[in-house]
Amino acid sequence: MTKIACKRWTPTPFQSATQPSSVCLYFLLLQNNHVVSRTTNASLYNKVFVEQFEETPLLVAVLTYMGYGILTIFGYLRDFLRHWGMEKCHVAREREEQKDFVPLYQDFENFYTRNLYMRIRDNWNRPICSVPGAKMDLLERASKDYNWTFQHTGKLVKDVINMGSYNYLGFAENTGRCADAATESTHHYGIGVGSTRYEMGNLDIHEELEQLVARFLGVESSMAFGMGFATNSMNIPALAGKGCLILSDELNHASLVLGARLSGSIIRVFKHNNMVSLEKLLRDAIVHGQPRTRRPWKKILILVEGIYSMEGSIVRLPEVIALKKRYKAFLYLDEAHSIGALGPRGGGVVDYFALDPKDVDIMMGTFTKSFGAAGGYIGGKRELIDYLRSHSHSAIYATSMSPPVSQQIITSMKIIMGEDGTTLGVVRLRQLSENTTYFRRKLREMGFIIYGNDDSPVVPMMLYMPAKIGAFGREMLKRNIGTVVVGFPATPIIESRARFCVSAAHTRDILDTDIFCLSICHSIGYFLSVYLSLNRIFSVCLSVTQ
Repeated sequence: MTKIACKRWTPTPFQSATQPSSVCLYFLLLQNNHVVSRTTNASLYNKVFVEQFEETPLLVAVLTYMGYGILTIFGYLRDFLRHWGMEKCHVAREREEQKDFVPLYQDFENFYTRNLYMRIRDNWNRPICSVPGAKMDLLERASKDYNWTFQHTGKLVKDVINMGSYNYLGFAENTGRCADAATESTHHYGIGVGSTRYEMGNLDIHEELEQLVARFLGVESSMAFGMGFATNSMNIPALAGKGCLILSDELNHASLVLGARLSGSIIRVFKHNNMVSLEKLLRDAIVHGQPRTRRPWKKILILVEGIYSMEGSIVRLPEVIALKKRYKAFLYLDEAHSIGALGPRGGGVVDYFALDPKDVDIMMGTFTKSFGAAGGYIGGKRELIDYLRSHSHSAIYATSMSPPVSQQIITSMKIIMGEDGTTLGVVRLRQLSENTTYFRRKLREMGFIIYGNDDSPVVPMMLYMPAKIGAFGREMLKRNIGTVVVGFPATPIIESRARFCVSAAHTRDILDTDIFCLSICHSIGYFLSVYLSLNRIFSVCLSVTQ
């Protein structure tokens, strides 16, 4: 069924919610067309689950395709000029004396990089020279060859508001309990371990960390890894192989995709957060079995994320668990962005929906975001973790996690759990939730198209047109605001966006005064004409009707 928050879509100036006027009915249908949240079984949820994904306006889509088309035409023209030596070529390419060898660089694959990406490369890889907290300092840089190379000017851009880091709970800091504990750990253990866990790299602090993570997640056992990306890419091949089926959400992270491919399993992709699509794949898998032989699958593994980092959406975990139980599949949940950032006690999407952790077979997450550290973990039954200790490449061959990093995680996690004897963790969780709700609401009221769930601290704001990607990032930095802008191929070609990451470290003054009134509302929004949401048209029509 379709759920729409009544307080948002039901207009008060008209007769009633049950008998709207023709104008009201038209706009309700319009909103139904563009902003929907579908659930196949509402009884599984303990709260109203609303996500909004407004469709790209037709005119904007046409203009976006035209923009990419013009850029492509000029790209081929410049390639022609480079070929005949009329324009200097900076891109990596084969030497003339190596033309008979198998090419190392694929010319066509680099077309987008050299002709489109390079034009706005100054929006990425900006060097930071401070703690990436609520505010940060950047090294100023300049380019004399249109972003092919950069030179540092020696100047600092100070107090840039950081709206791009995954510092959800504000633990990326160089003062306070976490920093003090990490410093003390460095004096005691040193920086590096210089060995794997199986040899001379298993420290007592690693054992303490894993026991704490298991208790925090509510599972029997857990295992920590030094790299979050490798936690997925190196452990999925240990859990699935030939004769197994992996069902993956179409928007899963690259680490999940790589792990699935390395496993050698058959991979089938279901539509993002679409339980009808997932159930169809599960039913077909049970009915038809493996290709050619028709034997039953050895294992069916469902891969999903807690919060999708480009969409700002939350996985429909109650429905996924219900399907997993019905079809006797296994569930792999990646909580990289949701652990610490969702739920009344920061326990992630499982805590957010008040579910039993035992219903999730493999609970994966990272320490790189809410905990202000590095690495990842996998939690679950003791038999699962014991199996991974002896079969996971990341466990056997990778160097152990650095001791001060382990201590940073332990200290921040104890603060979140309240085991430090203070209420600091509760305060930060509440502050993050309030900032997220406030930030999203204000952007929507202004008329921006915002994707995702209202409780997600990842806030994608749609820009669409290629020229606006670079312009938005530059204009924001001019006003001392650091943001992440994303375009094709990281997103669909007509869904370029700016992605804000809200933090508990952001005060209301930072969110309200610096961002909304001065920067976005009065300057960039009107200057770039990115007020595209039909919600704004709806509000204007309501005011005219009144």
